Amino acid sequence: MALVPRLFLISHASTDAQRAVAFPRDEPVSGRGRRELVRATAPVADVALTAPELRTIETATALGLSPTVEPLLRDMDFGRWSGTAMEEIPAASLAVWLADPEAAPHGGESIHDVIVRTGTWLASLMDSPERIVAVTHAAVVRAATLCALGAPASAFRRIDVRPLAVTRLDGKDGRWNLRLG
Repeated sequence: MALVPRLFLISHASTDAQRAVAFPRDEPVSGRGRRELVRATAPVADVALTAPELRTIETATALGLSPTVEPLLRDMDFGRWSGTAMEEIPAASLAVWLADPEAAPHGGESIHDVIVRTGTWLASLMDSPERIVAVTHAAVVRAATLCALGAPASAFRRIDVRPLAVTRLDGKDGRWNLRLG
């Protein structure tokens, strides 16, 4: 029986930006996030990866992983909106961004861009027989889920990813399958 890649995507622990409903900067895990991590465990893996941001590195380290930084796992680039509360964004710009997955009124990445970046990364893992744990961001987990399901970019915001959620994807026959439970 041929071995297939198994990918466990873990979203980072809570941050102050999440609590404030703000677009994040490179910030640490919050006090709440540190309390979440006390109860959390990581799946057994052959390879551990993390996004380059502080909150993902702190999460991976607290989970007992010794990860390698993978730049393609980085958070969505929110451009001018980084560090800004959602309520402070002009309503017209926010409406465009929420309605159109290809829009980037903040000057950063569009949702479409994140999905393409994540799909490229997933494709690079398809021939790996390893179990991989990757600590990353909700946006990347959403994008990976859409890629696995072949779902449209318009479904991006319909996927709720909680802090420390684990999403499993198994590679088989040139595609990724979402595995629940």
